Amino acid sequence: MLTRYQVRRTAVRFEAPPSAVGNPITAGSGPVVLVPEARRNQIRLQLTGEEEQEMPNPGGQMDKPPAPHTMENILPKAVRRRINALRKLQVQCAHIEAKFYEEVHELERKYAALYQPLFDKRRDVVSGAVEPTDEECEWQSDKDEEEELAEELKEKTSLDEAKKEEAAAETNPKGIPEFWLAIFKSVDMLSDMLQEHDEPILRHLKDIQVKFSEPGQPMSFTLEFHFEPNGYFNNAVLTKVYKMKSEPDVSDPFSFEGPEIIDCEGCQIDWHKGKDVTVKTIKKKQKHKGRGTIRTVTKQVSNDSFFNFFNPIKAPPNGELDEDSELTLATDFEIGHFFRERIVPRAILYFTGEALEDDESFEEEELEEGDEEEQEEEGDEDDDEGDFDPKA
Repeated sequence: MLTRYQVRRTAVRFEAPPSAVGNPITAGSGPVVLVPEARRNQIRLQLTGEEEQEMPNPGGQMDKPPAPHTMENILPKAVRRRINALRKLQVQCAHIEAKFYEEVHELERKYAALYQPLFDKRRDVVSGAVEPTDEECEWQSDKDEEEELAEELKEKTSLDEAKKEEAAAETNPKGIPEFWLAIFKSVDMLSDMLQEHDEPILRHLKDIQVKFSEPGQPMSFTLEFHFEPNGYFNNAVLTKVYKMKSEPDVSDPFSFEGPEIIDCEGCQIDWHKGKDVTVKTIKKKQKHKGRGTIRTVTKQVSNDSFFNFFNPIKAPPNGELDEDSELTLATDFEIGHFFRERIVPRAILYFTGEALEDDESFEEEELEEGDEEEQEEEGDEDDDEGDFDPKA
């Protein structure tokens, strides 16, 4: 079974056969992504469903009540019959929910067309093709800072207007240099994929766009990476298609929680000669067994690079992947979802770091809630110990 990535705006979930962890990840033609060990462990736990083993119960405390499915077995036959009727109703609910998400996808497609003119203008400002007006550049924080400046500082920093304009012309770069590269380097999930030899290429990245599948087509979305002419490859656009499914599984309908990514497809990069950063040439000495002579051979091997992102692994005809490949594909699905839901819609906030602060605050809140739950559990254990009577 292929790895599936649950797509929800408020939560995401992996479902797949058990997988193992190895770093770096290698599959197919070479490494696809490099993931921090902590993050890999999180993905592994989500993939396998592993949980911490329960500690022994030396105190002989009361066992937990039987699981619901065990309780069902002891119910009267007439009640079990009604439970099956409710199960069938639940399956019908799952199919209605699937239709709901199909309409949500259509809404996303509709509103994507409304967002696109704004994203196009963002691209033009970043590239320097358009210079925003003074009115468009006004921002509330700028006004507040100006009001807080003391008159003395204003006098000290006043210069001749002609000199200021001349100096500004010399130091004023075009657009916002290295806009997308800066985002890649500031976001952990993306910087882990980034290699030093990728950076000169990503300086030519003009825009990233999300395209949704048309009505009547299978549900999917496409990431488009638009590049200006460069000395590395001929492609103007590199694409990555993520195929989705929004229908309950016939064998397990109750597992349905919304659309899930089930597969992805990259594109062929038309590299200039000697510029393919996804491979490297190594020299190896070989000794002849009979004559003892030594010769040097050269061969190409895979190389870590962000651009391996466009060459995802493919499942064999039987649909079975090895453990490392399962983890690699799951990570790929998560990255694609992150581009679609966070990076493309909120690019400027990741460039300035404001979105990173929001993400960190969200993680801290989750951590605090987890700590509170642990403290409550410890408190419960203390209460239980207090009730224990050694004379009994």
